[in-house]
Amino acid sequence: MPHEIERKFLLRDKSIVKTLHGTRIVQGFLSSVPERTVRVRIKGEKGFLTIKGLSNASGLSRYEYEFEIPVQRAEELLQICEPGKIEKMRYEFSNGTHVFEIDIFQTENEGLEICEIELSSEEEEFEKPFWLGTEVTGDNRFYNSMISKHPYKINPDYYSI
Repeated sequence: MPHEIERKFLLRDKSIVKTLHGTRIVQGFLSSVPERTVRVRIKGEKGFLTIKGLSNASGLSRYEYEFEIPVQRAEELLQICEPGKIEKMRYEFSNGTHVFEIDIFQTENEGLEICEIELSSEEEEFEKPFWLGTEVTGDNRFYNSMISKHPYKINPDYYSI
């Protein structure tokens, strides 16, 4: 069964994105229940359908199956998603063998900035750049499915650490 292992951090300093090329992402959720989240995403010019399972106790690992779909189908599926679409710019920063995905949220979630790193194991070490802030791995508030229900601009206190 395919699993993703990732750690999530708030961004301390977003100046790093000035040097990177970003990709626009629009996504919605057909199902946002934690046991089976089903996400529709348009990333740049490509469409994706992703199914995620419940996170393990540490919040680091969970089942994930993603496959590419025609962008036209993704646009159609976005029309029937639950309320609360997410729009963000994603920037990727390579550091050694790791890639950090930096999400700068837009529209209803403007001001929220999150960085993720995928790992090959829960114990894997990695160099933490200075611009990484507080770790929020396993904090459900920072799952995209929850962000779609609790927009940052409306509920900034919801995200207080």
